[in-house]
Amino acid sequence: MKIVLNNRDDTFEFDELTISRVIELKQYTFPRVVTKLNGKLIKKTEYPTTIVKDGDKLEIIHLISGG
Repeated sequence: MKIVLNNRDDTFEFDELTISRVIELKQYTFPRVVTKLNGKLIKKTEYPTTIVKDGDKLEIIHLISGG
């Protein structure tokens, strides 16, 4: 499956994945993220059930704060 992940083409050896699985496979460990799938904001509670399919655009952006 090919998707656009954070504005870059990425390939996975699956037909579909959940957002949680993408985060696991990419080894993202950020404590706070904002996630959009095809432009739609996805809540963290929906990551395990939201399916990412071939051709989708997924954005997983980690939030950084400081002063």
